[in-house]
Amino acid sequence: MPQDRADVPVEGPAIPRHVGYIVDGNRRWAKKHGLPVYEGHLAGYNALKDVGIATLEAGAEYMSAYVFSTENWKRSADEVKRLMTLTLKVVTADVPLFNKYNVQLRIIGSRVGVDPKIVKAMAAAEEATKSNTGGVFALCFNYGGQQEIVDAVKKIVHSGAKEEDVTSELIAENLYLPDVPPMDLIVRTSGEMRLSNFMLWRAAYSEIIFLDKMWPEMTKDDVTAIIKEYSRRQRRFGS
Repeated sequence: MPQDRADVPVEGPAIPRHVGYIVDGNRRWAKKHGLPVYEGHLAGYNALKDVGIATLEAGAEYMSAYVFSTENWKRSADEVKRLMTLTLKVVTADVPLFNKYNVQLRIIGSRVGVDPKIVKAMAAAEEATKSNTGGVFALCFNYGGQQEIVDAVKKIVHSGAKEEDVTSELIAENLYLPDVPPMDLIVRTSGEMRLSNFMLWRAAYSEIIFLDKMWPEMTKDDVTAIIKEYSRRQRRFGS
C-alpha cells in the first residue's frame, strides 16, 4: 500500500500523487440529452470507473471522487434511492473490476444514517481489495469536509489530549482514513468553481483545475490532459 509522505510538502514529480475529483454535472447532462436524472447518474458512474482507473494507471497513487455528500440527502427520495443502488453496485458487482486492475477500494465518510446493508457491503469490498498494490480508488460517500474535521476534533477531545498537544499533525492523524495523503490536484467538472466542502483539510495546497464539460463526458483522454496541465504548474506551498 502507498505510504504517507512527510508532513512538510515538497515540490514533487510531474505526476500528482493524489488526484481528487469533484464529480459534478450528471443531472445537467441528463437534462441536456432529454433523459431522466437517473440516466445521468448512470453515465457518471460509468465515467467514474474509466477515469478513476485511468488516473491510477497514469501513475497517481491515490484517486478520490466526491460521489455523495452529506448534503445530498436533501435530494428527492427517488433520486437518493437510485444513488444508493448505484453505490451498492460499486461495492459489490464491481469488486472483481478493482481486483482485475490491482486497485484498493476505500470509502471515506461517515457511516451514520447509511443503510446497514450498504455499510456491510462497503466493509466487504474494502476487505476484498485491501491487498491490491496498484493504487487507491477512494470514494467520498456521505462525506462532508467540515464534518470530517469536527469528527477529528471530537476524537482528539475524547482521547483526553491537552491543549498543547493539539497540532495540525494530530488533527490529520484523526481524519477519516488518515493514511490518505493531501491532494496534489483537484479537478471539478461542469464549469462550477468551488470546492463544495470537499476534503477541506487535504485541499490546503492543492492545485485546482475547473473543466466546462459535464462529468459523464469525461474520458481517459481527459486524464492525460489533466496530468499534462498539472505538470506545467509550479507548486510553491506558500514559499
